[in-house]
Amino acid sequence: MNNASRRRFLKGMGVSLALPWMHSALPSSVRAATDKMSSKPPLRTAFLYFPNGVWEKAWVPETEGSDYTLTPSLEPLADVRGDVLVLSGLDKKNSHGGDGHYAKTANFLTGMPVTKTTSKDISSGGISVDQLIAKQFKGKTPIASLELATEPVISGIDSNVGYTRLYGSYISWETPNRPVAKEMNPRIVYDRLFGRDANTSQSEAESYQNLLDYVLDDAKRVRGRLGRDDQFKMDEYLEAVRAVERRIEFATRGQDREWEPSIDPAEIARRRPGVPNDFREHIDVMLDLMVLAFQTDSTRVASFMFANDVSGRNFSFLDGVKGGHHEMSHHENKDAKIDQYQQINRWHVEQFATLLKKMKGIQEGESTLLDNSMIMFGSSISDGNRHDPDNLPILVAGRGGGNIQSGRHIAYKDMPLCNLYHSMLDVNGVEVESFGDSTGPLSEISS
Repeated sequence: MNNASRRRFLKGMGVSLALPWMHSALPSSVRAATDKMSSKPPLRTAFLYFPNGVWEKAWVPETEGSDYTLTPSLEPLADVRGDVLVLSGLDKKNSHGGDGHYAKTANFLTGMPVTKTTSKDISSGGISVDQLIAKQFKGKTPIASLELATEPVISGIDSNVGYTRLYGSYISWETPNRPVAKEMNPRIVYDRLFGRDANTSQSEAESYQNLLDYVLDDAKRVRGRLGRDDQFKMDEYLEAVRAVERRIEFATRGQDREWEPSIDPAEIARRRPGVPNDFREHIDVMLDLMVLAFQTDSTRVASFMFANDVSGRNFSFLDGVKGGHHEMSHHENKDAKIDQYQQINRWHVEQFATLLKKMKGIQEGESTLLDNSMIMFGSSISDGNRHDPDNLPILVAGRGGGNIQSGRHIAYKDMPLCNLYHSMLDVNGVEVESFGDSTGPLSEISS
């Protein structure tokens, strides 16, 4: 059974919208075949990166196995701990040279040595694991992979360390010398995923009030041919799409307020259209779009950068946090800074937990979207003050389509991070002798 026969699109006025996997939407001949062969939803894989490391004493559990105690930074995982692997002791030996940050972020998903340069002769050392997986599914989904972010690419040179700042803006690499462009505008991501015609004029695009209005007639026809359970699934899915659309509209439109601050027109001109002003909303919308992309099988591979390397994002919205992220990561073992640093770490875990709960709430037959996924979450350094590339903070959520035994803390010692990538490649059916500096897959994570 080929993948094209399983896909269904709603179409209208230059718009196409991929539907989620639904058994009763398949042609009768294909449906009969799937009944016999127990067809199951595809595997999705994502890599989520946050910068500046963690306060390890509040991150790494003291005990191994399924009965470990959640540490202060990991407490937000309480409701989904059974779906998460906590992995400690994973290292990147090829990150010991170079600067504190750039060379460690650029090879986060390659594991290979990064070329020190201030010019255009950049190299991450190899293709990134997400792109290697994407090659496996090329042509099977509308989009090979989805690269998301909340901050623009930073160019120029960090003269303090002699590295181009570009290295801090990318984790996905199509080749060692070619990073994959990331998208931070949710409206562009939405249109890319859900089909606004590339030939549509700007005036026509502006006249679109709601994408679903253009496909509603087709949706009604398709719904009438679905089984009861799939009708419910389709209604749920369409509402999820509409909800994300409403949030994008709300976050990007001007809002009436009792008091309007004065602002330099030049600053207004620098604002990128379609990007929410509040980065918390920005992150939430982007992660929702990733979920929708997976739910509709628009792509099976994604990456997301919460922020660029060396991000000084201000987290003063958290109680007691008064400085920027990078500043707090250089805690100098001072309690006041450590407390703020740990709160920022915990906040990132909260966002991850929220994502997992959404994915766990989406049914796919007898399983969930989270069951059929592998979602890695981590940073390219451990302690931000030491810039240490060993004992990296790494979490892996989901059951990999039944291939991963979740809900445990596994403590390694001097184990290559690339051994995890080797395992993820295996689960995705990508056969490799090694990847990066891997010495073999992590057999302990398998079911």
